[in-house]
Amino acid sequence: MCGRPPLSILLPTTRWTDTCGEVAAQLGDSDELLVIHDDEADPVTDRQEYPEGVRLIVAGEPERCSGKANAIVAGMEAARHDRVVWTDDDFHHPPDWLSALCADYEEHGPVSEVPYFVGRDLLSTVLEPLYASAGSLGLYLGNQIWGGSVIFDRNDIDEAAFLSELRRTISDDGLLMEYLEVTTVGRTRIVPIGGSIYESIERPVRWTKILWWHFPGTTAGIFLISLLVLAVAVLAPFPVAVALTVLHLAVNEVLGVRRWTAVLAYPALFVFVPLVAYGLVRRTFVWSGRRYRWRSKFDVAVVEQ
Repeated sequence: MCGRPPLSILLPTTRWTDTCGEVAAQLGDSDELLVIHDDEADPVTDRQEYPEGVRLIVAGEPERCSGKANAIVAGMEAARHDRVVWTDDDFHHPPDWLSALCADYEEHGPVSEVPYFVGRDLLSTVLEPLYASAGSLGLYLGNQIWGGSVIFDRNDIDEAAFLSELRRTISDDGLLMEYLEVTTVGRTRIVPIGGSIYESIERPVRWTKILWWHFPGTTAGIFLISLLVLAVAVLAPFPVAVALTVLHLAVNEVLGVRRWTAVLAYPALFVFVPLVAYGLVRRTFVWSGRRYRWRSKFDVAVVEQ
């Protein structure tokens, strides 16, 4: 770990998951892993001992922002170092994950990896091809940020302005995109999602809201193109089904993922378009146990369940 600045890794979670241990095992002598949770009642506080370099940070309850945004603010304020890594607790971090990010930063400056969302229930599984093409591919080709794996330096952003706005919004990486330019490296991380139909409906609502408040033009474009493709799919089902399947097999090749779910691209279209429309008109959504009403980019209310 010699020859690079010390790192502060921010990991919001309320439980000590396998990810916590995986990241802690990769820390250098001067690095720190900040496990950021809501309050002292969270299960992550139940451990008797923590690996060296791990600090628990209490973020408290969010008031005008999401729990994730609130955790990132608390982590950024508590972090001791200028070189910062954000990550999540819902995917596997191989032993070279941290060293690869550090090497990428030295070569490119701020960098981000790419998520590939794999369903754990029927609805999330059906939607995999559309998440890959409308989400992961866009992040990869557009050099956009995924908050689950990004490294940057405090000097790379206007930190005071960023944290001030983060306290009043939902999406941590959506806002970071407005402050930071990154290079998206060609590493894709498999992120399991879903588990229940309810959760799998709430997720695209949240993602649609994030796109709408940060990139309204992109959201409108995706929706209109999806409507057009859906209309053609109804009129010419067989050729469209073949074309969509081949297209999504190609998307998977670009992302470096082999998934049989590319064959679901045609039926996924008939689920995806209504969910985007639903996300645009829905007034509230649930994320990690909290319900939010997001009235504008910087107008967020945490609603009692």
